[in-house]
Amino acid sequence: MKPPLPLYDITPFTLLDFPGKTACIFWFSGCNMRCPYCYNPDILFCRGKVPYSRAASFLESRTGLLDGVIFSGGECTLHPSLFSYAELVKDTGMLIKTDTNGSRPDVIAQLLESSLLDYVALDFKAPERRYKQVSGRALFNEFHKTLHLLIASEIPFEVRTTVHPHLLDKEDILEMTRILEEAGYRGTYYLQQAIDHGNTLNKLPEPGHCPWLASITSSMFQVSLRNTESSLHFGSPAP
Repeated sequence: MKPPLPLYDITPFTLLDFPGKTACIFWFSGCNMRCPYCYNPDILFCRGKVPYSRAASFLESRTGLLDGVIFSGGECTLHPSLFSYAELVKDTGMLIKTDTNGSRPDVIAQLLESSLLDYVALDFKAPERRYKQVSGRALFNEFHKTLHLLIASEIPFEVRTTVHPHLLDKEDILEMTRILEEAGYRGTYYLQQAIDHGNTLNKLPEPGHCPWLASITSSMFQVSLRNTESSLHFGSPAP
């Protein structure tokens, strides 16, 4: 039996990325989207460099010190060895948070059924009519199915959108808010203003400031802003 495929990298510690938990980040290579503001372009195309054995040794050394592990990327649900890493984490007694674009609802369903998820951050890229323009792929229906799967589950999750004013405007965000309301979402909707720090997948005009973000509200759930560079980019994998 072949060993699990390697990870791209490990961030050994974060207090910001798993709400209320001490955690590390497992970065998985590869992604099925091409968001122009992506700040981890290297991870999209590179193969993993951290073997499973090293990840296992790392987790063993952190047992009792960390509460959980964040699966991020890239898009971790594409990784052929995702379930091997999830089972490894659970064997240590740690929790799992998954960052996902929601494009693999079948994988999310399997993780839920196997009790391998404790928290999810779901990226909402754009309304359907602009989904391909923003993400490079026409995968809105897959996202929408994942959203409904998570709403029906009992695990906590958040929805978040990265806002670049040259890709999304106020009307787009209002439409996305309505989509969440109609789906029955009752968590927190995080709006993250894009920041150009010189290493994005594609060159976009300087995003500037979006003062209208503060006017986005919902009677069904909380809308919260994450629009500082530290909140957007903390925990990025090593180059």
